[in-house]
Amino acid sequence: MDLCEFIVHAAPPAAARGAAARAVLDTVGVMLAGASEPAARIVQRVIANEGNGACRILGTGFIASATNAALANGTAAHALDFDDMCFVSLAHPSAPLVAAVLAAGELVHASGRALLDAYIVGFELEGRLGRAMNPRHYQRGWHCTSTLGTIGTAAAAARLLGLDATAAGHAVCIAASEASGLKENFGTMVKPLHAGLAARNGVLAARLAQAGMTAGVDALQGAQGFLVAMDGERDPKAFGDFTADLGSRWEILETGITVKLYPSCAATHPMLDALLDLKRRERFSADEVSEIQIGVDAITPTVLIHDRPATGLQAKFSMPFCAAAAIVYGRVGIDTFDERQLQDPSMTAVRDRVAMQVDPTLDASAPPLTQARVAVRLRDGRVLSASANGARGYPERPASDDELGTKFLSCAARVMPEARAMESLAIMRDIENVSDVGAVTALLQTQG
Repeated sequence: MDLCEFIVHAAPPAAARGAAARAVLDTVGVMLAGASEPAARIVQRVIANEGNGACRILGTGFIASATNAALANGTAAHALDFDDMCFVSLAHPSAPLVAAVLAAGELVHASGRALLDAYIVGFELEGRLGRAMNPRHYQRGWHCTSTLGTIGTAAAAARLLGLDATAAGHAVCIAASEASGLKENFGTMVKPLHAGLAARNGVLAARLAQAGMTAGVDALQGAQGFLVAMDGERDPKAFGDFTADLGSRWEILETGITVKLYPSCAATHPMLDALLDLKRRERFSADEVSEIQIGVDAITPTVLIHDRPATGLQAKFSMPFCAAAAIVYGRVGIDTFDERQLQDPSMTAVRDRVAMQVDPTLDASAPPLTQARVAVRLRDGRVLSASANGARGYPERPASDDELGTKFLSCAARVMPEARAMESLAIMRDIENVSDVGAVTALLQTQG
């Protein structure tokens, strides 16, 4: 199916909507939890001075324009790095997509089903771009959540705003000139801002196209277009090979979505599963550990760039810190990355005994960031080993409905009372049958 026709006319199967509904539920939860994080608060303060609108900022009492609401909600959704992942796009797809479809959906009083269809359209486009460009694009330093996410959110917003195929094509090509985001900013407030910018820019691109703005029709695949500028090693015309099966093969079902059960970079999750399972099985203490060796793929060290983190955000991108948390606390949660934990002597002692290195024996055909081997040397000379191929929450080991519900409620508890959180969970579980998404966003606001 033609890309622009797909954006406008795609008819996702019921299973795809089910997967999208789970992703939206999970993302709204982390959006609520992230609304009180410093990066999210800064964005909220800035846009508060730019006038009101009709779209709600979840977990707060603010309303804003559609683009500003998308910016604020997208930033909040990624602020804790607790939002989902896709290992084809190498992006956090849902943070920008959900923020964008909520904002665009409020503008047009869209139904829950329309919101899910728009999400799927954006997800599918990001998946095709990921297959065409990754891992090269990611290895060059681009943050796919922002770059590919901007294209995906433009498609999703175009779908919700009711653009025809020509205007939807212009929206995507406008978005191609908006897309950016650098991995060098991992571990800073700018990383969650990337998700907010992708959401905002996608909604803006669709609204500009709706108002009549046109773009170069080859902005994606042209000789100086998006694929060449941000990849450069593939014939951009070959992108058609990756879009030919749009509408017949669904990336959201084939590749799936990885739900995070730890609020840290996804590259730490295989290690965390392996290390936590090893600790539970062998029952050793932090004091018994003399050394921890962690083997990873070649891309992981380009992501986990903070061996000695100075902030909680940096700690989310620190293999030594996350490994130490697993050993010292036996769990990894939102509070693990509180600034006070960085100074915990028991944490720093174990952190300094952790070494990460590329393991050439790992499966080279596996998606990046999905494998780990751990070896824990104890002071009595024993060496305890474990390996992981994927982690809990991955499509092969999906989070259960109970796990999703528990995660949602724990996140929502940061900004609303239990009864309101339970009501919110119920409506999110029935999102496909909601007649106007405004009823959902109203429930997800607070008075503060």
